[in-house]
Amino acid sequence: MDFKSFHTQFLLFLMLAATFSTQAFAQNDDKDFTISTIDKITLSRISGKSYKKDCPTPLDDLRYLKVLYYDFNGKISTGELICNKSIAQDLIEIFRELYKAKYPIQRIRLVDYYNADDQLSMRDNNTSCFNYRKISGKNTISKHGQGMAIDINPLYNPYIQLRNGKQHIEPKEGKPYADRKKTFAHKIDHNDLCYKLFIEHGFKWGGAWRYSKDYQHFEK
Repeated sequence: MDFKSFHTQFLLFLMLAATFSTQAFAQNDDKDFTISTIDKITLSRISGKSYKKDCPTPLDDLRYLKVLYYDFNGKISTGELICNKSIAQDLIEIFRELYKAKYPIQRIRLVDYYNADDQLSMRDNNTSCFNYRKISGKNTISKHGQGMAIDINPLYNPYIQLRNGKQHIEPKEGKPYADRKKTFAHKIDHNDLCYKLFIEHGFKWGGAWRYSKDYQHFEK
């Protein structure tokens, strides 16, 4: 075998190896970021909690997601989300990019872990999506009730509203992070990667609302 022939075959080998490596990564990536319908086991976990008897959102409209993320200790963890099927692919793509960037998220659990108590979930700085409930202080069903909204690191990005002239903050433990002029870790603002990714995917940010601010919140 002459040098030219060897060189050609060696380059071909490198190209095949690179292709195999890329395919292997994609398969692993698909395994770690998945979308599934709501099976019987998942339904048993959410029935009477986030998925209440009077919830008008059909189960067929919801999807169960698994994603990887880096927690606040830099450890790779597996997160669970339930969302509307119309934003499922958006969330997979967003969380994949956040994972690649090692964007810190403290925890991603179904809100049912907290018996669908949004206050408990926020206090624990839990990132979550679907929960059939009303908007705080109103009788209107939240976008979370349709699986069309998600809250990211809520303790550090609280919901703020003026009620009877007083500042109302949820969770109340998020008060130290209500002043958005301050610099602190895990703050979502216009320069934050999380904000940029959700906006690129067509979501609206609660931090841009006029009469209240929900810095943790993204919705479609």
